[in-house]
Amino acid sequence: MPRLFRRIKEIRGFIRDVKCEGNNVSVGFVPTMGYLHKGHMELIKLSKLQNDITVVSIYVNPLQFGAGEDFDRYPRDLDRDLELCAEAGVDVVFAPSDEEMYQELPITKIEIPGLTDKLEGLYRPGHFNGVAIVVLKLFNIVQPTRAYFGEKDYQQLKVVERLVKDLSIPVEIIPVPTVREEDGLACSSRNVYLSPEERQSALAIYKSFLLAQKLFQGGNTEAALLKQAIREFLLKHPHVSKIDYVEITDENLNPVNEVKEGDRILVAVYVGNTRLIDNWRISHEEV
Repeated sequence: MPRLFRRIKEIRGFIRDVKCEGNNVSVGFVPTMGYLHKGHMELIKLSKLQNDITVVSIYVNPLQFGAGEDFDRYPRDLDRDLELCAEAGVDVVFAPSDEEMYQELPITKIEIPGLTDKLEGLYRPGHFNGVAIVVLKLFNIVQPTRAYFGEKDYQQLKVVERLVKDLSIPVEIIPVPTVREEDGLACSSRNVYLSPEERQSALAIYKSFLLAQKLFQGGNTEAALLKQAIREFLLKHPHVSKIDYVEITDENLNPVNEVKEGDRILVAVYVGNTRLIDNWRISHEEV
């Protein structure tokens, strides 16, 4: 089993000792909210390949949940997660309590105009402030050489990359492509909320990406046309109850009018009562 730490002081001491014992010991870090799935395992696998030790944090961060969101019911199972970490060869797990992470409610606010005020930031006010604070705290605690983030949360990845760049944080951010189930559904801890019927409707997200890519490959490069096709396709499915957004941007999340290779489709869709986000890199490659 991996070493489990619940206190900031203890994991800091452990990391300090490890770095003192060996020259240039590299630390890979995979921050998670737990209830691990295949997507997390890919992050861990890459960290194991690239670093001397791998640290996984398991913490459901209350600061990134808004009023009425699913903080209280977000799936949690630390024993299960520890077993999966052991199977994957994780060296250290950091699983703090809320009281350990936030002795008092932070008053610091972090905003990145043009990145945190659109898409998820528009529909979930304060979300990226909470993400940025917990990520910066975890970086300060773990002091990693490299940190691994899935492209499934593409906007979050871009926010973290910009934070690291702007604040000269000495950590290399490693993006990892979205991991999908065999039928195309993006791996997510929230998938457990879906009933069997809702899960079938959730596949419309992946299929809408394939539709848009096919239109693009056929010469349709007008973003408005592709977005409308995605919306119409999604809403044909019985359990798709609401669409927050369908957007097409460049790799830096700037909206585009004419679509080119490498641009991203980003969506937030309610299937039943479950809000799912996903994205897709547009290309000429066959899927």
